[in-house]
Amino acid sequence: MKLSIIIPAYNEEKTILKILKKIIKVKLTNDLEKEIIIINDCSKDNTKWLIEDFINSNPANNIVLYSQDHNQGKGAAIHKAIELMTGDYVIIQDADLEYDPNEYNLLLQPIIDEMADVVYGSRYMGGKPRRVLYFWHTFVNKFLTFFSNMFTNLNITDVHTCYKLFRSDILKKIILKEKRFAFCPEVTAKIAKIPFIRIYEVGISYYARKFNEGKKISWKDGVRAMVTVVKYNVFDRKYLKK
Repeated sequence: MKLSIIIPAYNEEKTILKILKKIIKVKLTNDLEKEIIIINDCSKDNTKWLIEDFINSNPANNIVLYSQDHNQGKGAAIHKAIELMTGDYVIIQDADLEYDPNEYNLLLQPIIDEMADVVYGSRYMGGKPRRVLYFWHTFVNKFLTFFSNMFTNLNITDVHTCYKLFRSDILKKIILKEKRFAFCPEVTAKIAKIPFIRIYEVGISYYARKFNEGKKISWKDGVRAMVTVVKYNVFDRKYLKK
């Protein structure tokens, strides 16, 4: 059995090696293998070269690098990684250091125990460390989660968390269109429609970074998230591939 770890990366030269070193050190529960799929979203810094050098220096690890020919966004990078992945389970990992790979097993356990099909890592539940930063950023996150829940009829606490772990067979059959950060509300809207799907949450730590440290999301992504919720819950209701 194998876990595919999807890493969208755009201009992450400061953190990409640190996160890769963390990932390869993690020992997964039930002796699961790891497959690391990095999508370089046409970075303009040294991200690509650093990854290539890391792969050459760590030949024993199953690491795949795919470079987009132009910048398309986080969602588009995830779409490409889904095409390439071969694991039984899949988790999304940002290339920064906001989320801790040592917590993969927390998310895996409900699926390994055959209790869940999808597990979200929530930044707003449990007793894990969370860096204190912007009030309005947290407020908007919680509002967007509330807005999504109204349409999906789920009681998720953190729709926009990076850490979403899926059974791969489920994620592969979902139609995904959003190319930027609206991937989160889109995929949530679509998994909510799958009959009898079992969605769990676990509390995770969160080491947020400031905008001057490389955070890329903006108010425009918040507006797009609201549009996405309405679009895929009310108007565009097709969610599974034929």
